[in-house]
Amino acid sequence: MEPSEAAARVPFGEAVRFWMRLGLVNFGGPTGQIALMHTELVERRRWIGEPNFLHALNFAMLLPGPEAHQLAIYVGWLLNGSPGAIVAGVFFLLPAFFLIVALSWTYAVHGDVAWIAGVFDGFAWAVVAIVAAAMLRIAARSLGRRSLVLIAVLAFLALYLVGVPFPLVVIGAGLVGLLARDLVTSPSDPAGASEHPERVRPTIARTVRVLALGLTVWLLPLLAVAAAAGFDSVLAEEALFFSILALVTFGGAYAALAYVNQAAVIRFSWLTADEMAVGLSLAETTPGPLILVVCFVAFLGAFRDPAGLTPAAAGVLGAAVAAWATFVPSFLWIFLGAPSVERLRGNERLGSALAAITAAVVGVIGSLAVTFATNVLFDEVRVRTPLGHDVPVPIWSSVDPLAVGVAVAAFVAIRRFDVNVVWVVLVAGAIGMVAAIS
Repeated sequence: MEPSEAAARVPFGEAVRFWMRLGLVNFGGPTGQIALMHTELVERRRWIGEPNFLHALNFAMLLPGPEAHQLAIYVGWLLNGSPGAIVAGVFFLLPAFFLIVALSWTYAVHGDVAWIAGVFDGFAWAVVAIVAAAMLRIAARSLGRRSLVLIAVLAFLALYLVGVPFPLVVIGAGLVGLLARDLVTSPSDPAGASEHPERVRPTIARTVRVLALGLTVWLLPLLAVAAAAGFDSVLAEEALFFSILALVTFGGAYAALAYVNQAAVIRFSWLTADEMAVGLSLAETTPGPLILVVCFVAFLGAFRDPAGLTPAAAGVLGAAVAAWATFVPSFLWIFLGAPSVERLRGNERLGSALAAITAAVVGVIGSLAVTFATNVLFDEVRVRTPLGHDVPVPIWSSVDPLAVGVAVAAFVAIRRFDVNVVWVVLVAGAIGMVAAIS
């Protein structure tokens, strides 16, 4: 995997310093992170041209996992080869990982202190608005045909009412796009062909080498942790679950969160739905990819079932397992998948499948929004099983007026005034703290 010509123009040390600084300030979720990289890399530093940047972004969007993280890895590779890719990917995550672990410990140990609990309550209220705003933003961009709206509605019903696993929803939508292309896309839709030639030819020998090394680096540490803790331990469950998550996280962080919420809250009971909302709010207010919420989830799961370790040590190890299982595959996908994915650019059937999956993602995020709103905005919730799947139903008389007011105000701030979500969450947390101590 040879570096591009840009490597000769950008000294490795200078690139390392840039990626370290970026890891400290990459707030704003994938949209903000991609915009920040574009400003710094294309406009200000001119380390990479606009066409190359967009080409790298197209690669990242086609792969499972956090697209902004994968974009950083790919650009790092273009600038400085494999060492540049590793540095970019690691420093994109590292500051946020340490911060989310510290916040997870604070919540696990001191979450019952009134003012701290109030702050986390306020965070959760804001998250209802953030998820709803994300759903509407993606819907406006992706549901341009009635067939796509129908796919979104069916995906919502399948996940929320029936409890169909998230991967099956995504696979089903993709199959619909492949088999019914004329219903999902039209001949006038752009094919998205690449303007740039291949940088690396995906030979069989190269594929075998990269795959063998990547799988070893990814899976061997996870197997070691599972064996040491016991294959029936929470740490082993987390290693397996988050490894599977890395394979199916098409559609961005919010779509993956619906899958995480369904498994972590319902199947494994690592945390509650309210705590899941708190974790999402923490991920929104820290730098790094939003999917770093998996570290909060894994921390609480291992903290509460430490398998012979101290709770704090188990929590930190659980967070590390989640981060390793979730983010190491991003390097593998870029090193392994980019040359092959480039050959698929412009394929009409692939474009149709991706359009259908994106529509399904809208329904998945809708399921996540309704679940969060039900558990966060109401003090009492009853469970119903209309189709054999537990569905939370609010008791309307238990509505929390302050929670609703903050959620509505946060939604208006995000949608109408384009306020940065970091400020929205911080203000909501302050309101929650004041309400708790007053």
